[in-house]
Amino acid sequence: MPTIGVDPLPLVRLQKFLSQAGVCSRRKGERYISDGRVRVNGKTVTILGVKIDPDSDRVAVDGKPVVIKEKMVYVALNKPKGYVTSCSHPGKPLVVDLVDLPQRIYPIGRLDKDSTGLLLLTNDGRLHHHLSHPSFDHEKEYDVTVERPIADAVLNRLAAGIPLKGVKTRPAQVGRLSGRRFRIVLKEGRNRQIRRMASAVGYTVIKLKRVRMANIRLKDLPPGAWRYLTPAELRNLLNAVDGAKSSR
Repeated sequence: MPTIGVDPLPLVRLQKFLSQAGVCSRRKGERYISDGRVRVNGKTVTILGVKIDPDSDRVAVDGKPVVIKEKMVYVALNKPKGYVTSCSHPGKPLVVDLVDLPQRIYPIGRLDKDSTGLLLLTNDGRLHHHLSHPSFDHEKEYDVTVERPIADAVLNRLAAGIPLKGVKTRPAQVGRLSGRRFRIVLKEGRNRQIRRMASAVGYTVIKLKRVRMANIRLKDLPPGAWRYLTPAELRNLLNAVDGAKSSR
């Protein structure tokens, strides 16, 4: 089931899945399908071109389950302006194109096209769900610049919560960086939330950069560059996910 605010994962052709799992070549996989040797979720599939979700669909060949044992990867990317946080968007540059890996990874959460900063990508579906879903309270920190100096009273309003489409945003941590810049820490992720919050109090965001997700910080990673999470970062992140899960 897709999580809130997250693109559904891209589907793959059944014969490609068989090839990725090491069962056979794609061409031989097509023959297996045509011969009725392949079942998906308990039903025989004989039509070529059928697509499946490798994370949820159950595939078997001659009655034997087929599973891709793929290495889990965890990547931090500094998203440049103009890139789309999606796995598929014809005609637009995609964040996944910036990471040259053989694994099929997908972004956790969103940054809109005009925003920059930290984005996590992984092929770990469990981590993807827990960091994407707002009910798990993982923090996301942003560096925000607006078009003119912003008063302390307005920053206090942003911290207390702003009604958006009749629903008030959750309380946030807000701190001034300069006359026009502030940091804000959210525990939710509505569509274009910070831009909409600023607009609601009469300001326009001209720069928006995410600098932290949970315990992972952007630091000095250059725009467009990526790195693997360190063992310590990954251990702390997975521990936080487990802790959030057990407290629900």
